[in-house]
Amino acid sequence: QVQLVESGGGLVMAGGSLRLSCAASGRTFSTYGMGWFRQAPGLEREFVAAISWSGGTTSYADSVKGRFTISRDNAKNTVFLQMNSLKPEDTAVYYCASGRSTGVFSTGRGAGYWGQGTQVTVSS
Repeated sequence: QVQLVESGGGLVMAGGSLRLSCAASGRTFSTYGMGWFRQAPGLEREFVAAISWSGGTTSYADSVKGRFTISRDNAKNTVFLQMNSLKPEDTAVYYCASGRSTGVFSTGRGAGYWGQGTQVTVSS
């Protein structure tokens, strides 16, 4: 049974920072790419960032480039999303996803497993 558990969400003022974590269990974490997606109320889930199995390749949505950084610690089976210069439009539920292969992915079809999500709210 694969489990992905997100943490680190919360309420922050615009311009602030948050660091999300996703702890994985139940499969060989270091073998798969990992990603973050988000879903705002009334909108579809969208890609945020992804990282390959080794951390050597990363990919970001244009809306977060230069502000968000994805990283991973394979020894701790954890992937992170450092979010800086947050904007009200970043408000959403953020989901961690484990990929179907070693590389990065940018669509939901590339994900094999999902976490339960963590709420991020950015106030103006």
